[in-house]
Amino acid sequence: MELVKVGAAALNQTPLDWIRNKTNILKAIDEAKAQKIQVLCLPELCITGYGCEDAFYSPDVFKLSLEILEDIVNETSDIVACVGLPIWVNNKIYNSACVIANRQILGFVCKQHLPNYGLFYEDRWFHRWKPGQTSEISIKGIKYPVGDLVFNFENIRIGLEICEDAWVANRPATRHFDKGVDIILNPSASPFGFHKFKIREQLVTDASRAFCCAYVYTNLLGNESGRLIFDGDAMVCSGGDVLASSQRFSYADYTLTSAVIDIGKNKIEQAKIKSTLPPDMKLIQSNFELAYSDIPNTIFAEMEPFEKGGSLKEEEFSRSVSLALFDYLRKSRSFGFTISLSGGADSCACTALCGLMVRLGDESIGFEAFKEKLSYIPEVKNAKTLEELTEKLILTIYQGTENSSDDTLNSAKNLAESIGAQFMKININGLVDNYTNLIEEQIGRKLSWATDDIPMQNIQARVRAPGVWMLANLHNHLLLATSNRSEVAVGYCTMDGDTAGSISPIAGIDKDWLRTWLIWLEKTGCEVKGKHIKIEGLKYVNALQPTAELRPKDNKQTDEKDLMPYKVLNHIEQLAIRDKKSPVECFRNLEKFYENQYSREDLYNWTNRFFKLWSRNQWKRERYAPGFHLDTHNLDPRSWTRFPILSGGYVFELEKLKEHYEGKSSGGRKKIGF
Repeated sequence: MELVKVGAAALNQTPLDWIRNKTNILKAIDEAKAQKIQVLCLPELCITGYGCEDAFYSPDVFKLSLEILEDIVNETSDIVACVGLPIWVNNKIYNSACVIANRQILGFVCKQHLPNYGLFYEDRWFHRWKPGQTSEISIKGIKYPVGDLVFNFENIRIGLEICEDAWVANRPATRHFDKGVDIILNPSASPFGFHKFKIREQLVTDASRAFCCAYVYTNLLGNESGRLIFDGDAMVCSGGDVLASSQRFSYADYTLTSAVIDIGKNKIEQAKIKSTLPPDMKLIQSNFELAYSDIPNTIFAEMEPFEKGGSLKEEEFSRSVSLALFDYLRKSRSFGFTISLSGGADSCACTALCGLMVRLGDESIGFEAFKEKLSYIPEVKNAKTLEELTEKLILTIYQGTENSSDDTLNSAKNLAESIGAQFMKININGLVDNYTNLIEEQIGRKLSWATDDIPMQNIQARVRAPGVWMLANLHNHLLLATSNRSEVAVGYCTMDGDTAGSISPIAGIDKDWLRTWLIWLEKTGCEVKGKHIKIEGLKYVNALQPTAELRPKDNKQTDEKDLMPYKVLNHIEQLAIRDKKSPVECFRNLEKFYENQYSREDLYNWTNRFFKLWSRNQWKRERYAPGFHLDTHNLDPRSWTRFPILSGGYVFELEKLKEHYEGKSSGGRKKIGF
């Protein structure tokens, strides 16, 4: 048997959703058998879901996993399948993959390398299996082998690498090569990141060439547990060639990617090689973002063609967040989205993403299947068109004050109309005045912009929250928070105002790039069914300068006037938070990068301001609604960037920055600290 048909199934799973997860697995197996697939790889921890957190500690989770596994085993006649689940061995928990052949469990392979950086926390729950070690596990009185195993089928040898195992230098595939393995299966749970699929493809193709084997890689799909998005990236490679690759960002319960591989051809290649590892083997670092560590996000985000699921980073963003919103909607059993639509870039971006969700869902699985996934919503059943469906799912409201402009009202109204969302508008001046008068009575004086700027701005933003929450509650909707990543970094937001919401779709995206995306969506748009879906109603917001519109109109308030240019803010954030550089190091970098664009004084003031605002506002970052991970790092203290709520505030470091700045100013260009 030298020609073998193999398959990779990407699954849209949910943590601890036992019945739905099992159903998706069995459907994928049934379709694989119908397509005559002989070897099928299913994702990492697909029985339980990847994001179970501390529930992995529960013995009941292990017991239920084995119950589901037994049901799966019974459906594996005439196929070899690999399915992921946690197991307990000698009172230790392991991240494992069970290999089943023709309704028989052959054994369990345990993950050897656990990611414990950035988003990942696997060392908290799982133990690392030692290379070369084997043991046994008893299930209903029957003992099965467990550990670092290779499986034999009719002159075919199959080995496994579980996700991170393949991203390290000392990977299991090295030992598999010594054992003459023909097929390597890689069940993964690899979260989405911009352009990350290219890294995966390089990893898999290089491995299939270097180890002279067929390599089957699969991944999870969709918004599994709230924060992480899985793109459903799956592929089959052999001898350095990509034989089959999945379409990413599907709205289906699962996708299946298959190819026929020539085992005999790879055996001949193995026979030709006399060294354990070919000398030109290109090892890929597990922390893939190191490859981009010296490149600011605004540069890394430049348009770059790619072949799967779109042509730009803009398209990846559109598809990933739209799918994440859809899964969050249906898995939370909510009936739609409510957005406080101010007419500014942030709320317009959230609204546009909801509109794209409907159109991309229709493209992916069709109108009726899309409706079926939302069939628990009474109003959805009667929708006959995409426009009707959009109106039932998206509700927007403009809440103006005397400081709001006609420009933002027109922006909000035209955007809502262009995507077919419901639009409401109210004036909240009376509410602001009521609160202001009540407090003035208690403190015995009038509030003024000269003495009470921040409180008078914030009350306008906070007064908007109760009304929009009421609308969301009335319709059983998710309220979308509209804060972006740049605001998250420096706390430029009103807690319980624009931060109010159940989910924060753009918390991982900086404001500078977000504006680029809005222009792209207006003028180019996502490619859907051979056509580019543009949202031309965005032309109004794209003509505006970002502003909170909380001060009187004659103040001509803008966000960048309050803070600094967004591209500089984002650059400082990456240097200071991602790259862990000191204020002096950040300032030196900015001097070189923006030498002919901004004065040294401005760069110094902006660096100083960033570090002060960052350290003061960790308490806000602790309270933001959950956001989606999209980039090489994020600012979410729950999943990436931890920082103390109370700290020294960089006082000592900023004094060094001041000395450095003044030393250069007074000494011509005296070098300090180089």
